[in-house]
Amino acid sequence: MNRHFFTVTEEEQGERLDKYLAGLLPEVSRSFIQKLLKQEEVTVNEKTVKANYQIRENDKVEIHVPEAVEPEIVPEDIPLDILYEDEDVLVVNKPKNMVVHPAPGHYSGTLVNAVMYHCRDNLSGINGVLRPGIVHRIDKDTTGSLIICKNDVAHNSLAEQLKVHSINRRYRAIVHGVIKEEEGVVNAPIGRHPNDRLKMAVNYKNGKEAITHYKVIERFEKYTYVECVLETGRTHQIRVHMASIGHPLVGDSVYGPSKCPFKLEGQTLHAQILGFSHPRTEEYIEVSAPLPEYFENLLKIMNK
Repeated sequence: MNRHFFTVTEEEQGERLDKYLAGLLPEVSRSFIQKLLKQEEVTVNEKTVKANYQIRENDKVEIHVPEAVEPEIVPEDIPLDILYEDEDVLVVNKPKNMVVHPAPGHYSGTLVNAVMYHCRDNLSGINGVLRPGIVHRIDKDTTGSLIICKNDVAHNSLAEQLKVHSINRRYRAIVHGVIKEEEGVVNAPIGRHPNDRLKMAVNYKNGKEAITHYKVIERFEKYTYVECVLETGRTHQIRVHMASIGHPLVGDSVYGPSKCPFKLEGQTLHAQILGFSHPRTEEYIEVSAPLPEYFENLLKIMNK
């Protein structure tokens, strides 16, 4: 049993207890925290409370989290859209609504389950049993190119390329508003949102360096179709950066308008181009994931 102790600050007071703890313990889901509250594994000032308790300044919060038991991840025969494959790496075109790797509450139907079936025992083990072969990730609602490493040599090579920002990652996105300039750069550190720990934000105090280049592809009456190129790879980077300059992604209810004028499932963001140095031959490999159907349809609607 892991015990965690927190003292509520003035800035944090007024938040629901379960949301507060979910922000401080990102590895623990909010639903699991609510379960621990019901089991009286959480106390405030040494007293049990309900999940909707509003925390106050100087509250002493204690939570007991049981030791994690890594479940057995089962290979699943889920079709993969393969863009490139050899004995070292696999590049797939991830569809919308697919989680990359298993996590509490999501132990099946993930990309890892599909890749384990396809690759059998040929996956790197550096990131453990929950993330075999995974060297980077994209959000559940983001589509497009993702590299899977089949051995540790490939994993180490690609991890180093990610570290030094030498992988070519080009995304397509549709954003709210009409961007006037042809291209630009957002250079702003990203970290946890100071008031909502389930979100990321431009954070000059505690954030990590984040750089996004953007270029206009096409302008519409109320929207702009852009290409975004990542120098760094922070969580939600493109979504946070574009929102920070007043152009949140269409369909992104977290960082943009809560209501979307189109029937979408999450943000319009597609990892189109992925270019990297092959871990064995050092040859430059570049793959392109075609735009998903929903994205193409949305562009047609905007062109009318």
